[in-house]
Amino acid sequence: MPADEVGRLARASGYAAADPLAVGISRRGLPPVFVCTGRTPTGQPVCEDTPVYAASLSKQVTAALVALVMRQGGLAVDEPLSRRLPELPGWAESVRLRHLLHHAGGLPGDDSVDRALTGDRTTAGVLAALRALPEPALPPGTAYAYSNAGYVCLAEAVRRAAGTDLPALAEELLFKPLGLTSTRFWDGPEPCPPGAEPLSPAHPAPLSLGDGGVWSTTGDLLRWADALNDGQLGVSGLLQAPGRLDDGTTLDYAWGMGVRRRHGLTVYRHGGGWPGVRVLSARVPDRGLSIVVTAIGDDTERAAALTDGLLDLLLS
Repeated sequence: MPADEVGRLARASGYAAADPLAVGISRRGLPPVFVCTGRTPTGQPVCEDTPVYAASLSKQVTAALVALVMRQGGLAVDEPLSRRLPELPGWAESVRLRHLLHHAGGLPGDDSVDRALTGDRTTAGVLAALRALPEPALPPGTAYAYSNAGYVCLAEAVRRAAGTDLPALAEELLFKPLGLTSTRFWDGPEPCPPGAEPLSPAHPAPLSLGDGGVWSTTGDLLRWADALNDGQLGVSGLLQAPGRLDDGTTLDYAWGMGVRRRHGLTVYRHGGGWPGVRVLSARVPDRGLSIVVTAIGDDTERAAALTDGLLDLLLS
């Protein structure tokens, strides 16, 4: 795709020519294309190797770890959350790991969890908040309700089942095998890894793992998307399977990724955001297409409009 076409779509989505933006596009059998504009808040030119916070794109990384540890026999998606996190209140006995994967765990709402946090957002802080909050009113498996806390619980369950810290486990099972040399989980104590683009200093640092925690580059995130399209981990079919409520209702959310339809094709997509960055990934396995949009210093939803425009152009 010519760079001027990407620029045209970016302008139509509300981005100025000098806004810090990186777009990566990969189509099976062709070399990837990167279009980058602007400078980071620290004054560096934006490129496909600029390391940024991937925010909620971390959820599909967490889900992949669940799938791989499950394949090794380390845990089961139907086991109760209380088996791995016995310190949680009694409601955790009826929550299954599969509920958490598809945001149907009925956990206390993220707003309540956030209000109960003190200091930076850490895994220990999120779990402490869940212990302190009253029992949720929503029975698990009965409704979809997006839950960052649920993915923190999943990551901690995987960590305990594998007996390995999550950053090391992800490096061993995911990042190293796929050649994602600029990708890592980060839980502090500093707000961001060395050399990465810092986030807004006016907010607590996002140091919890599972719901977030991954720092990466547009280039690595594109390679990650291609690996899922090509089934390189051997679990893409499972990760892409839409979830179901306990009554059999099909959800439009699989394992850490939304499931959508566009131009008659299935699109797997997910966004991630934190004050100071927006990242969005979209994949169309049937076309071997991957798109990653990274917008630095962006607190809007323009990345979604740009991704939609790119999909329409590339799938039409």
